[in-house]
Amino acid sequence: MRLSIKSWRFGAAALILTSLYAFQRPFRVYPSLEPYDDIAVPPDYQEKTEWVFARLMYPQHPFARFGRWRFRGSSDWREGGTSWTQDYPRADRHFAAALRRLTRVHVRSVEQPVNLDDGDDVYNWPWLNAGEMGDWKLTEAQAKALREYLLRGGFLMLDDFWGTTEFSRFEESMKLVFPDRPIVEIENTDAIFHTVYDLDDRYQVPGQWALRRGTTYREDGAVPHWLGIFDDHERVMVAMSFNSDIGDSWEWADDPQYPEKYSALGIRIGVNYVVYSMTH
Repeated sequence: MRLSIKSWRFGAAALILTSLYAFQRPFRVYPSLEPYDDIAVPPDYQEKTEWVFARLMYPQHPFARFGRWRFRGSSDWREGGTSWTQDYPRADRHFAAALRRLTRVHVRSVEQPVNLDDGDDVYNWPWLNAGEMGDWKLTEAQAKALREYLLRGGFLMLDDFWGTTEFSRFEESMKLVFPDRPIVEIENTDAIFHTVYDLDDRYQVPGQWALRRGTTYREDGAVPHWLGIFDDHERVMVAMSFNSDIGDSWEWADDPQYPEKYSALGIRIGVNYVVYSMTH
């Protein structure tokens, strides 16, 4: 009975989302913070699917780790080239391809950048991802929109922020979103770690940048944490990989020099988070 109810809910949600396609913002590629501009758009990028990798766009924190000297193109975050585009779009498309292969989820081959200032558009995309969380600086209006999105059943995966200083900057905006909900460690027994893969034995996932330095972390972020914010029904609304770089494990999954063990775990974590968000 429980599975039947979940299936009905997901079917109804899919029907509603299908009816909203006409109101979605069109697909657009923005300049990436990464030093590449040769990512070809797949020929099937306009395919209508049941799941899309939605990447959250956000304003830059004034003390962001990537300052103005790292901007590519405009310094206006709404035009890309700032911290929200770290790992984008390679990570997004690599993970979408992996999700297609490893599950029966009908996945679009390209990502969808989502701006919280674009009215109700965020409700078209029930799964959001963002990285470099020490660099975001939400406005009160954006925080309110994100809170409403999450309380209505949306899911947000946050990644790639390290140590005390970056967590402090991250928390500024997170407390605007949920001033009354704690950030807690997600227990190993939680369904989010067992929806597809059993992920009791998680370990720190370093970025490519860390491996070049001969380490697995930056600042004082030596210990990985798998954090969450729960709704009133004990469902994870926000899943955070603190002191890990899951985005890089997707972005560099096709690079022989990036260790496979990190991409293997990063992709499994992503798969679990997607299927969990669709069934809980």
